[in-house]
Amino acid sequence: PPRSTLFPYTTLFRSLKRAIKRGKLIVTDYNGKVYEYGPGADEMEKGPMHIRLTTRKASAHIAKYPQVGAGEAYMWGWMEIGEPYDIRDMVLFVTMNAKRLGDASLKPKGPMRKAVQKTLARVDGINLRGKARKNAEHTYNLTRRLYELFLDEDRQYTMGYYRDVENSLEKAQLDKKAHIAAKMYMEKARETDRPLRVLDIGCGWGGLALYLNKHYDCEVLGVALARDQIAFCKERAKNLGVDDKVKFALMDYRDVEGQFDRISSVGLLEHVGTVHYPQFFEHTHKLLTNDGVMFSHCCGRAGPPGFTDAWTRKYIFPGGYIPALSELVTQSEKAGFQIMDVEAMRFHYSHTLEEWYKRTVMHREEIVQLYDETFYRMWLFYLAGAEQSFRHGMMVNWQLQYVKDRAAVPMTGDYVYEESRRLRESEEPPSWHLDPALKEAAE
Repeated sequence: PPRSTLFPYTTLFRSLKRAIKRGKLIVTDYNGKVYEYGPGADEMEKGPMHIRLTTRKASAHIAKYPQVGAGEAYMWGWMEIGEPYDIRDMVLFVTMNAKRLGDASLKPKGPMRKAVQKTLARVDGINLRGKARKNAEHTYNLTRRLYELFLDEDRQYTMGYYRDVENSLEKAQLDKKAHIAAKMYMEKARETDRPLRVLDIGCGWGGLALYLNKHYDCEVLGVALARDQIAFCKERAKNLGVDDKVKFALMDYRDVEGQFDRISSVGLLEHVGTVHYPQFFEHTHKLLTNDGVMFSHCCGRAGPPGFTDAWTRKYIFPGGYIPALSELVTQSEKAGFQIMDVEAMRFHYSHTLEEWYKRTVMHREEIVQLYDETFYRMWLFYLAGAEQSFRHGMMVNWQLQYVKDRAAVPMTGDYVYEESRRLRESEEPPSWHLDPALKEAAE
């Protein structure tokens, strides 16, 4: 390459040389030059991993923009993975070597770059009402069919709870809802003379709200900012004949009024933005009854506070941020909440994402028809990158239980496991995913 482009080449290949300490990675540049990294492929069942860069611009782009370069190179077809491997194999291989995505070779270099990245991430996390709605629509107003193709039948777009790693995605998601309902202490509904009133913030496609109503006959208000999600939720409630008790509204949680016995937020806090945490906890504290319970399930980082990588902010979750536990605890305490239970769900999401990836690959042709090849590659890179963060990196899922009054829940945690078991035994998951291709493939 010309002398002016030598530095990016050197930077990229030196980074790979430092990172690859296990296995064998072979990179073929656009001009046919071959680079090899790692001690050997003896531990790799399918042999060395091959990557081919198809254009002169690829190496420089990856090196110059370490936060987005590799993902974009793959999306645009500038980087190809040789069979029998695919992009998931490549991402897991590199990050398994690096142990976590935050490896030094992948971080922005120097205090100035770090400060710029952190500032950009904080600015991106300012989610005023108009921007919050726009961000939600970017993520969740993609065609309904896309989500049908890779999610479970209930469209749970959050971590499944794998009590057994051999369980199906459908079973894991059903077990997740049972675990959540138990932690919300919904069984108290049987002790009251009126239905519990539940607020489900960021209700997704309505699965949890409908599950809670089915098992506890509670009244639920689900709110979210994606128009198509809310339309779908209303259709589901009407078809089930429960739209008088389970209602959904296209509404910002900050505009909700009234009092609720239970509040749930599943996969919501990642979209709130750290600058809005005080407002979130203050408003939910106001909405919760004195003897109520609030439950939160969100992606989290096991270490200290950080910032969302640029690629995810740009392409998948604009305005998104994955919080550290310290941020959630500090802000909720200031609002007057007491935390009764915290659970770190470590590897469950990696198994969930692996299954989402497999289902996406299974439906490649239809997804390309819905969008294009670039979108399909982007989605694969997103799922693979997210999986590695929970498998080899520092990402977890936090589940927290908040109360105003410590007497709101029993003295011991036995009720969680007893109720979860009762719910699991009362319902079996659907046999097949929405798409009949899965059934045909299994047969």
